[in-house]
Amino acid sequence: MRLSPKVLLIDPVRMLPSLLLPLVGVLFVGGFSGRSYLWAALGLVGTVAFAVVRWATLTYEVLGDRLEIRRSLVSRSVRTIPLERIRGVDVSTPPLHRVLGLAVLKIDTGASGGDEEGRLDGVTLGEAERLKAVLLRRARPADGGGVPVPAAGPLAGEAPAARPSGRTIIEVPRMWLLYGPLSGAYLLTPFALAGGAVGLAFQWGGDFGFGRDAAWTAGEWLWHHPYLLLGVAVLLVLAMPFAGGAMYAVFNWDFRLMERDGYLVAERGLVNRRSVSLESRRVRGYEIVEGFAERWAGVVRVWAIVTGLGDSSTRGQLLPDVPRPVAFQVTADAIGPYRAGLRPHPPIARNRRLFRAIFPWAALTVLAVLGEAVTGSPLWWFLAVPALLLAILGVPLGIDRYRSLGHGYDGVRLAVRSGSLRRSQAVVERRAVVGWRVRQTWFQRRAGVFTLIAGVGAGKGGYEAVDVSRAQVVGLPVEVTPDWVTPFLPGAGSEGRSSAVARPEESSVGTGSEGSSVRAGSEERPSAVARPEARPPVGAGDAPGGGDGEGRSRASDDRRAAGGGAPTS
Repeated sequence: MRLSPKVLLIDPVRMLPSLLLPLVGVLFVGGFSGRSYLWAALGLVGTVAFAVVRWATLTYEVLGDRLEIRRSLVSRSVRTIPLERIRGVDVSTPPLHRVLGLAVLKIDTGASGGDEEGRLDGVTLGEAERLKAVLLRRARPADGGGVPVPAAGPLAGEAPAARPSGRTIIEVPRMWLLYGPLSGAYLLTPFALAGGAVGLAFQWGGDFGFGRDAAWTAGEWLWHHPYLLLGVAVLLVLAMPFAGGAMYAVFNWDFRLMERDGYLVAERGLVNRRSVSLESRRVRGYEIVEGFAERWAGVVRVWAIVTGLGDSSTRGQLLPDVPRPVAFQVTADAIGPYRAGLRPHPPIARNRRLFRAIFPWAALTVLAVLGEAVTGSPLWWFLAVPALLLAILGVPLGIDRYRSLGHGYDGVRLAVRSGSLRRSQAVVERRAVVGWRVRQTWFQRRAGVFTLIAGVGAGKGGYEAVDVSRAQVVGLPVEVTPDWVTPFLPGAGSEGRSSAVARPEESSVGTGSEGSSVRAGSEERPSAVARPEARPPVGAGDAPGGGDGEGRSRASDDRRAAGGGAPTS
């Protein structure tokens, strides 16, 4: 099968920016004569001919358990994508495609990093939906034996499948788009636009008589009129929330999260409507992110933690800025609830954050005062006063950073949280943990704290519990993965490891050596050490309430946790 012939109307338009300068150059060199117009017309005809040849030599087909994309322009190439390797299929409709009823279909297998594995640019909307249904309705584990069984579905050449129905989890109200400027991601939009305009002026300036000498003269004139520069900077700063909010609305317009045929489907976008599908059985948790302004307004953003997902920072987004209770409700419904509080870290962690937030600015203040005393120049006060103010502001900042620390476990899911200006809380399932790593810097060794990293085969690959105590760095792995760790602890029995690891503080988990780790062994042993008693939670407001939205394989873990073993919060 080939792409829609309508794509031939799009390719020349997309090539026009790159052809504009050569065509204008031909007209200028030829003095706008008849011959110059003829050469320009031949260039346009060649561009259209190239687009036709490229369209005619690109074919795709679903053959059994694989998708083949063939190109045969000069040399023949065949890209084969096994259906069982597909992690997601995205459908987007840029403006020109939407006018012509076309779409761009991107296939992600997780094997190409942030780039899509396959791309079909110019299929009809009906064909995009049919291909998406075929590619996603592939081999699934059987109910009993776990052997993959191909699911029935239409193949190439069959009638287009009807749009699959699903359950809508949330439709973000348009009123919530007003939270967009709080995220900070779009606030620099005016400066980006201004920088792009300057770049275009330097790139095309030579063709319109605006060369390097003219740019240097304009720069000298602006240097002698600093108030104009200040006014432009003020206007750009004032435009930040408005331009940022507009860009945020364009990208997240009519955001909708649905559950359809075993996939979480997120649709969004005003100019370029985009649909992203995440396979539910590969979702291992979620990450809740909130900046300082978002915390003040009580809104958060949510990303899914998925195995084998390329470009997770964009494709993995489950929610834009929404109120915190709504985010907890949606994550509990779509992925699963976290039913415990967060445990506080030792007081020495608070001292470390206060020191790092105050000491640099206090030292700079002292140096500035000494400089003023030695030189007698009052200019040193322009450095001392701001540094002193920042040192004073470091007190609440350090305390807030400490209060943001926390970790917990509810019998099914592990949670870690850190950060202040950008606070992040990751919640991952126990089955996603593939190992533990303990890291300890020189300053942490002096303070007697550790950084415990839970290795996860999804998302970022590891999530940190920063500045935990010696008891916590041993107790949390024992609680989450007792079968891995208890053979190295006292009381494991005569069949356990050597008695050389008799005490936790002398074991590989608690030594604090750089890169020490505990991983699953070749065999599993029953737990011989009781789980440590629960620590008091940081606060009930940090975790969502109850609620059950699982309905998948993880439901058995929830029932096991409800029967006992979850820490008290």
